[in-house]
Amino acid sequence: MATEKWYASGLRFECTMCGHCCTGTPGHVWVTDREIAELAVAKGVTPEQFTQMYTRQVSGRITLRDNVAGDCVFYDRTRGCTVYVARPDQCRTWPFWESTAGTPDAWKRTQTTCPGSGHGELIPAEEITRRMKVIKL
Repeated sequence: MATEKWYASGLRFECTMCGHCCTGTPGHVWVTDREIAELAVAKGVTPEQFTQMYTRQVSGRITLRDNVAGDCVFYDRTRGCTVYVARPDQCRTWPFWESTAGTPDAWKRTQTTCPGSGHGELIPAEEITRRMKVIKL
């Protein structure tokens, strides 16, 4: 018998495009070869050029670069995400990561920094669980 998730009734989320998840302290947006290929198309460059210009290696993994302010290299404070349609899975699954929604306390912390968390569309438990399985940070 499966254990019922604490979010069995679903959680509300609607992106407000605030950029809080893309800006501030430097972080890691891990990317796969598939995501690099999709992002390269969005930027109009080859995957090799994209990798050289926009990524770096950390502990044997590939992550997008940060700009000097610590923001994602693709976040523009006026326009928002400049690669939104091709954004990596890590971005697509926000805020439904184990670290941000895996427990009630984690979700409460997320709601203090993400104004769309706890508001908007009701996301079903099955979708939340699916997103958590996509990304293991």
